[in-house]
Amino acid sequence: MTQGTAYQPGVCNIGPAEIRRRRASGYVGLAVSVLFLALAFALAWPAPWRLLVALPAFLSAQGFLQAAFHFCVGFASRGLFNFGELGQEETVHEAEFRRKDQRKALLITALAFAIAAVVAVIAFLIPLP
Repeated sequence: MTQGTAYQPGVCNIGPAEIRRRRASGYVGLAVSVLFLALAFALAWPAPWRLLVALPAFLSAQGFLQAAFHFCVGFASRGLFNFGELGQEETVHEAEFRRKDQRKALLITALAFAIAAVVAVIAFLIPLP
């Protein structure tokens, strides 16, 4: 069994349709981040305001990480998985499987937070011309 073809606790809880959705959300977050920073620098916003780029950067990172890991944080928190069409989630019944999924969700969230923090700090530190 390879990652991405069937539910594997703590490893893989979404299939191709859901992966595409997560990747798309990553691109949306990236576009919002870039537009935010372009506006912030064009209007010479003070550095503390540029820290707000962390919000769309977090959403972008989380979307791309979920797509890369074939794993949905939201599904893990609700005890679900989906390898079919969008909207056809199934329930994870085993408590140990849910715990594994929740640990993976925490890892992805922590990684996304770290990426967002780095982006925000860089945006903060870039001097205005």
